[in-house]
Amino acid sequence: MDEPRIVVDLDAAEPPFEQVRAQLAGLIATGRLLPGDRLPTVRALAADLGLAANTVARAYKELEAAGLVQTRRRVGTTVTSGEHTADVALAALAAKFAAAAREAGLDTAAAIDLVRAALRAQST
Repeated sequence: MDEPRIVVDLDAAEPPFEQVRAQLAGLIATGRLLPGDRLPTVRALAADLGLAANTVARAYKELEAAGLVQTRRRVGTTVTSGEHTADVALAALAAKFAAAAREAGLDTAAAIDLVRAALRAQST
């Protein structure tokens, strides 16, 4: 999977902080960013996008207020593991597993057998 990318159009009517917020929220909602994934630092993302650090900080604060991310000292800003993203996160993990299984040369039946075995192991 490609690295998620944020693009800001400085000529758009929508303010840059809102563009950043909306794109990150979209990446979280679609499972491109999963619970526990670390976001770039405010300064790093601001530099990458050519924005002021305060612009990115505002986007992060709004994402935090919405419960999509959390910021902690020495850890940074990470995607939260709220229930609202559980099905999307599991679907994304399943897609990653399927791709890895295909890459390893497993057929569908063998991949499903691995999942069944893992589920059985969890229920004991």
